[in-house]
Amino acid sequence: MKTRTLRSQMLCVVAAFSVCSTAFAAEYIERKLMGNTIPSQKCATKDEATQRATDPYTIDKFQKRFCETQGYGWYLSEANEQGKLVCEECSDGTGKYKCHVEDIVVTCKRLKPGSVGLIPGKG
Repeated sequence: MKTRTLRSQMLCVVAAFSVCSTAFAAEYIERKLMGNTIPSQKCATKDEATQRATDPYTIDKFQKRFCETQGYGWYLSEANEQGKLVCEECSDGTGKYKCHVEDIVVTCKRLKPGSVGLIPGKG
């Protein structure tokens, strides 16, 4: 009798967890964006300007910024292309440069409105 009651209780617990744990997949909206970094304010030698422009921190910061400017909830999903380095000589004639990276391609994501909700089976 005890084993039968224990089995039925275990069966109820397993059934409850299997019904409650059905996960609904969230849907996402994706966008591919292309953007450029901003050149530094100071003129520097070509090597220093190149180093500043291609610094991983700078590239990551701008990749995140591209997605965040799309609006609330947008975030960086992946970086597709690193872009190309462009250097321009400063106008003061000292032989120094300002560099930036052009054509960085990123994929941005956000949750599709209504895809995740509080009503089971409705999203």
